[in-house]
Amino acid sequence: MRPPLDLHLRRLYQGTFLFGMACGISLALTSLYLNARGFRQDIGTLSIFFASGLVLAAIPTGALIRRFSGKRVLTASMLGYTVSVALFPLAPTYAAIAAVRFVDGICSMGIWVSSESIVLSRANKEHKAYLTTLYAICLGSGYVAGSGFAWAVTHFVSDRTAFFFAAAIALASMVYILFRVPLDTLDRSAHGVDETAAPAEAPSSALSILWRIKNSCFAMFAYGYFQASVVLYLPLFMTNSKGIPEQNTKIFVGLFCFGMLTWSNVAGRIADRMGHLRIMRILAFTGLLCVLGFVFIDAFWLMCVGVFVAGGTFGSMSGVSLALTGVVTEARDYSRGNSIYNVFYAAGMLIGPLVSGLIFERVGGEKMLYHHAGLWAAFVLFTVIFMLDDPAARRKRAEEEQTPRAAAAGG
Repeated sequence: MRPPLDLHLRRLYQGTFLFGMACGISLALTSLYLNARGFRQDIGTLSIFFASGLVLAAIPTGALIRRFSGKRVLTASMLGYTVSVALFPLAPTYAAIAAVRFVDGICSMGIWVSSESIVLSRANKEHKAYLTTLYAICLGSGYVAGSGFAWAVTHFVSDRTAFFFAAAIALASMVYILFRVPLDTLDRSAHGVDETAAPAEAPSSALSILWRIKNSCFAMFAYGYFQASVVLYLPLFMTNSKGIPEQNTKIFVGLFCFGMLTWSNVAGRIADRMGHLRIMRILAFTGLLCVLGFVFIDAFWLMCVGVFVAGGTFGSMSGVSLALTGVVTEARDYSRGNSIYNVFYAAGMLIGPLVSGLIFERVGGEKMLYHHAGLWAAFVLFTVIFMLDDPAARRKRAEEEQTPRAAAAGG
């Protein structure tokens, strides 16, 4: 039986879909627009400015949420994102484009951290992954809808005009959340939090929060590292090493997203019952087998299956790991924990393409895929070592220890 979905959380999801749609339009057109403007050789370095904005904004965003509230940070970040998207096609030089991309990264991080903190505070512990994966699905669905909208609208208007469409949709998302979701319902922990419990207790230190959420941080570093790298280099590997026509590789992004949209909420509901970290370990192991499979398979249809499964496993990781963060972190520390969590995601997005590109150029695509599989294997081992970080695993261990004691007492 599905848990009831809070009305105002549902409205947040709807606003998130609109934001994702604006992002989808921008992502679909950015590299094409830069290429047409003569910045083809600078696409990679410009992405570093975006990722740097993500990294630098993550920790301050948590502090801003505690000071001004999640909704205020969310709507302000959405307004900043709207401005950055609108200014992007007007930026005349490399320096101007880099500045806009940097601001884009800062505002995107503000939206992610504040939205995720709100979802965690509204979700009870029994349904954390169900609700966090719904959030991820709404965001991912927006990406897909936005890329489709970009494809359709650019048949009638220029790419430059399409960016203004994206800005308008982002502005609509901000206005919708500003007027449709009340402040108090977002910033009071109305579900799953005991508001009367120890309100004067001092917040945890950053290091203690990091230690609690270390599995989620490792997962998101690996996911950001993989996600930012594979979109750039997997199509090149398929084209250069497997002889797949370039136009056929364009379906991979859609298949990855379809896999995520299909399976992430299923994985979340299972994780709520069986344990979040256990499901994360299964997802990572299945996904790394798909990554290794790209090295050995040659049939195009099998590659498509592999991309779909990779989307269903790795794409489900973000919602489940976010839920684990909410389960092991005190409610008063959600914004700080989520900031730290997103630092690792952004760091993966920053470092992944640089290292993957170096490996790809020097020793080839196969070695690049091996190193991605190795990173996920390290994560699987990490979750085995620290499996008791998951409350579900601790409960199971306690039950196993109590069973023989009860039997002995009965005997």
